This record gives sequence, C-alpha cells and structure tokens, in this order.
Amino acid sequence: MLRRLLRQLALRHGRCVRLYRRLYVRTVKQHVEFLRAHGGLRHIGERVHINLGASITDPAYVWLGSNIVLSDCSLIGHDASAAVFSQLGLEPVDAVGRIVIHDHVFIGHGAVVLRNVSIGPRAIVAAGAVVTQDVPEGSIVGGVPARVIGRFDDYHARLKAETEALPWAALIRQRGASGFDAALEPELIRQRIAHFFPAGR
Repeated sequence: MLRRLLRQLALRHGRCVRLYRRLYVRTVKQHVEFLRAHGGLRHIGERVHINLGASITDPAYVWLGSNIVLSDCSLIGHDASAAVFSQLGLEPVDAVGRIVIHDHVFIGHGAVVLRNVSIGPRAIVAAGAVVTQDVPEGSIVGGVPARVIGRFDDYHARLKAETEALPWAALIRQRGASGFDAALEPELIRQRIAHFFPAGR
C-alpha cells in the first residue's frame, strides 16, 4: 500500500520523486515509466528499453523514437569544455546540441553519442563506439570515432542463419517479437549452458 501511494505521488503528482526512484525503480519497465513522467526528455516513443545504467546528460535535447534499446550507454548533449574558455577570460562560447534517435535503433554497452547527432532509423551503434556524426539509415557503426562497419539488413540475415543452427532455435521463434518470455527463459538458459559447456567442462 505504501509503495502504491508513493508511486502515485511520484508519477502522477511529481512529489517524493527521489524517494520513489531510489526505493522502487528496479526494472527497465519502471525506469522507462519514470523517465516518461519525470525524465525531462523531449520525446519517448513506444516500446522503448532504457537500461538503468544509461546516462542521458541533457534530456531536454533528446528525442527518442519507437522500438529503441539503449544499453548502458551515454547520450551527451553538451561539451563542457566550453567552460574552460570563459575561465581563461576568452569570449564565452556554447557547445550544446540535440540528439535524435529514430525508430528501430540499438545502442550498445559503453557507446557514447555526442551532441548534434541523428541516428537511424534501423541502425545499430556497436558497444564502445563514440558517435560524433549522423548515423545513416540502415547502417551499423562502430569504433572511435564511429564509422559505418556494416548494414542492418545484412547483420539480421547473418544472425538469422546463425540462430537456425542453434539447438534452441525453436524457443527463439516461440518467444516471438517481444524478445523475452519469462516462462521460456529457464529452458532457454538450460539449453544454452548445455551447449556452451558440454558435460565434463
């Protein structure tokens, strides 16, 4: 009952927000719900997955489309080095920009997306990439600075072929578009472990 009251106060009325987040935001679904209500992002589309470890430094300048997965990455809408110039007595400058992530985008672990960047649609940012320029539709980028290293459709075709060869391919098909089914997960993990670590290893 206390949890329900605190949730209502935080999400509907904007009160006790810090306490609610600290005590009860534990899942990705709760995190995205919290960000929708109080994250300050310009827009969040449907079916958005934002890991709890993702960092969005300037949410007011971030626009997220639908069907997006942000792993533990960073979206940085400003360049704070601009402050150094003022401290030196030079003319003040500003280094802030928007970040737009279109529909059907995955951003990998440790990736950094900098200001004035647009990504996608149907794009993948590899783990550890530093994105300093727009990412073309249907591409995969990686590296520092990020550059195009592949095509979205080619990668899907390769993964589809790899998946068909796996012992648990039927479970993946059964899981469907959601990408996760709590009822299937124990059997999926069991089959993966048996495959990766055969008996005696």
